Amino acid sequence: MTFSIVISTYNRLDLLKRAIASALNQTVPCEVVVADDASTDGTEAYLHSLGDQVVYHRNGQNLNHAGTVNAGVAAASGDWVKLLDDDDYLAPNCIEAMDQAIACHPQAVICSCQAAQVDINGAELRRTATPGPGVMFYIPQSAIHYGMLLDRVPFGTPVQVAFHRQAFLKTGGWDTTMTTNYDDIDAWIRLAEHGDALFLNQCLAYRTVWPGGHEQKMSLQNRLALNITIKQRIHQRVGPTYQTQCPSMQDLSDYLHLHWGLVALRQKQLGAALPMILPAVLNRAAWRLLYQARQLRSSPAAGELIPKQVIG
Repeated sequence: MTFSIVISTYNRLDLLKRAIASALNQTVPCEVVVADDASTDGTEAYLHSLGDQVVYHRNGQNLNHAGTVNAGVAAASGDWVKLLDDDDYLAPNCIEAMDQAIACHPQAVICSCQAAQVDINGAELRRTATPGPGVMFYIPQSAIHYGMLLDRVPFGTPVQVAFHRQAFLKTGGWDTTMTTNYDDIDAWIRLAEHGDALFLNQCLAYRTVWPGGHEQKMSLQNRLALNITIKQRIHQRVGPTYQTQCPSMQDLSDYLHLHWGLVALRQKQLGAALPMILPAVLNRAAWRLLYQARQLRSSPAAGELIPKQVIG
């Protein structure tokens, strides 16, 4: 099994250098691909200076994040691809740990680990929650979409995820019509049609939280609309085993209205909160889904509605 680390970048040369260093310093050899979305800050010259240490692809024009990820994967040759945004970086043993885990469960097409969220200076702020039992576990393909629908399958952001390259190509790649905040989730939905999901209870990656990050630039109204779109895409893929247990799309939509409306209230955005909450306020099923989601955050064991099989 071979791995390619695919780094997507646009005009963040200083941060990109850190990401590349973390890729080149892995404890096992792997291909490092940098996909450059037509940067104008000296990125091209720097990448050429690295010679054959990296595979460099430069877009002829700006394609945005999803298009750049697709170009990077197309330039890669590994059996598996580990994605990396230019402002994030990997632990030295990330690829080695993922490689060993995948060898224990070759039916997997997507693999996720824990990540530390850090500030721009690298100081740790928090870590993503332990997603399940044991050192590593898998979720069978038949249960993944139902789990995603109810927020029980936390794949996380690209820095946490690796995937089988051929499975990725079967999906057609990332949807270039999706915004950067949600193009990754949409990709995990489609990848999960092709095999099992593998999870490592190890912190192997570092995600930078800072004002220049994409997640800081979207309104709550847009987040709500995109969350509903994502839930619709998951809902239509839930397998027959779980279809009778699925909440309706209307209840899911109302639950999201309540969730984002309460977020708006916490942020003192009353003008945004009321139009979100009012259409859903009388839906008991939506309030129940909201309660279950809150319960899951405070007690991850409450989320064991799907099989999580410990490996080893």
